[in-house]
Amino acid sequence: MATYDLTKQLSQFLDRHLILPLLDFLQAKEIHPTTEILDAKIALLAKTNMIDYCAEIYRDVNKTDDVPQAMREKRQQVVDNLRRLQGDIRVFLEVFSGDEGSERMKVLKSTLNFNLDYLDKMYGISEKTLDSMYQYAKFQYECGNYSGAAEYLYYYRTLSQSRTNDVPAMWGKLAAEILMQNWDTAVEDLKILREHLDGLSGPQLIPRTWLMHWALFIFFNHPDGRDGIIDMFFQDKYMMAIQTTSPHLLRYLTTACITNKKRRQQIKDLVRVLEMEAHAHSDPITEFVRALYVNYDFELAQEKLRLCETVLLNDFFLVSCHDEFLENAKLMIFENYCRIHSVIDICMIAEKLGMDREKAEIWIVNLIRQARLDARIDSQANQVIMDPETPSVHQQVKEKTKNLGVRTVMLADALSSKFMMLRRNA
Repeated sequence: MATYDLTKQLSQFLDRHLILPLLDFLQAKEIHPTTEILDAKIALLAKTNMIDYCAEIYRDVNKTDDVPQAMREKRQQVVDNLRRLQGDIRVFLEVFSGDEGSERMKVLKSTLNFNLDYLDKMYGISEKTLDSMYQYAKFQYECGNYSGAAEYLYYYRTLSQSRTNDVPAMWGKLAAEILMQNWDTAVEDLKILREHLDGLSGPQLIPRTWLMHWALFIFFNHPDGRDGIIDMFFQDKYMMAIQTTSPHLLRYLTTACITNKKRRQQIKDLVRVLEMEAHAHSDPITEFVRALYVNYDFELAQEKLRLCETVLLNDFFLVSCHDEFLENAKLMIFENYCRIHSVIDICMIAEKLGMDREKAEIWIVNLIRQARLDARIDSQANQVIMDPETPSVHQQVKEKTKNLGVRTVMLADALSSKFMMLRRNA
């Protein structure tokens, strides 16, 4: 369903290697013509060192066993550059390659001697070697050898102290870990890069926008990712970036809020943002929330929910959330309806949730048990009866006195100002 496909918007803030999985997904889903996807892949790969993969796609598209001369020449350049870069870091490879090299590195780390001063003194691994190591890691990344890139970027970052390529190395390491699907390590690299950006002075709008897009890979794959996206995107500096450069990210924030029952209290903040940005971005997922929490239009919410199913199945990041999203969305419809009505017809609820009557009754029973709702089912009348929720005395006192401390301080300040004024006039 190309209408709601966000690949074009997302790709503006993704490294070309991170775009490739999205294109693979689109090709499998047949959302766009296959020839368009393959042409896009060739255009992306032509700017990398993944020449063999590019040539393979070229042969498939053009139904030929031959490739352009430019591809053959570039392949030879890649091979020549690999040999040159390996020569530039030869001393590092000789010292730390193989089982013996791995053991030597462990000893150096354990004795806190894995630093550039010591390595230069003992083995001749110099500043120049370190710069070449960064170039070698970047070369490996462009070749699609993400594990090799991550390994040498780790060495570079460990040994480097305030060098020109430190920040690009952070981004490269994060991308490599994402592409290897090492989600725990990627979370740590994301944290390091985020702390770096947050610690810089001056506007960081564009880097934060890029970081949020890269983080989507982590947020929708790591077990704690739904908490992570809510914590990050709702921060003022990141929300400002969303509203300024990429309101389409609200689809992913909305999905996280819906599927994360522990963070359901964020819905109020989400609704406020969705209302403000409705002119900039709107899709069935954001419209579902607005229909339910702004307009209280349950028919429209059900209509949008049906469209959400298609959107979820055709979104690279959200396809794994499909079942969880629909279950939680139905729960939200029911809960909101219960807040407004004291007696609810089961057949009507079944229709709104897209279920038959028997399944709807079982679903409601389980919901009442799990959510501990003050409700009961009258099977003869075919109704759900909501018992009025009376707040406890403790809760009433708490609500009435929750601002007492603030009001006391304000009163004390006012009295203090009054006394000072009286003393001046005395």
